[in-house]
Amino acid sequence: MTAKILMLVSAGISLLLGILHLVYTFSSSHLLPRDPALRAAMEAAPLAITRETSVLRAWIGFNASHGIALLLFGLVFGVLAVSHSRVLFGSNGLLAIGFATLLGFAVLARLYWFSVPLAAVTVALLAYVASVVAARV
Repeated sequence: MTAKILMLVSAGISLLLGILHLVYTFSSSHLLPRDPALRAAMEAAPLAITRETSVLRAWIGFNASHGIALLLFGLVFGVLAVSHSRVLFGSNGLLAIGFATLLGFAVLARLYWFSVPLAAVTVALLAYVASVVAARV
C-alpha cells in the first residue's frame, strides 16, 4: 500500500505540474519574456530549421508539449499504480522508463529552469524511488 501511495504522490506532482504548465502556456504570460521588445523579436524571428514558424510560436509549442508530457506521465503512472500495481511494480522496464523520465526532468530543471520546478520534480523523483523501494521490500 505504501508503494502505491508514494507512486501516486509522484504521479500527482507530475500531473499538477503538467496542468499548471498548460494553463501558464495558454492562459497567462508567465512563460513569456517580460521584455515586450524581446517578445516582438521572438515573434518576428524564424527558426534556422524552417521559416514556417517563429521562435515565439515554437516556444509556445515546446511549452505545450512539455505540459502534455508531464500530464501523460502523471496519468499513466497514476493509473498503473491504482489499477495495475502488480504490472507496474513487476516491470523493470516500466520502472526504468519512469525513473529515466523523472531524472531527465530533474536534470533539465537543474540546468535550465528555476528553483520551484526543480524542487517539485525532485520530490516527485524521490517519491518515485521510495515507491519502488517500498514495493521491493
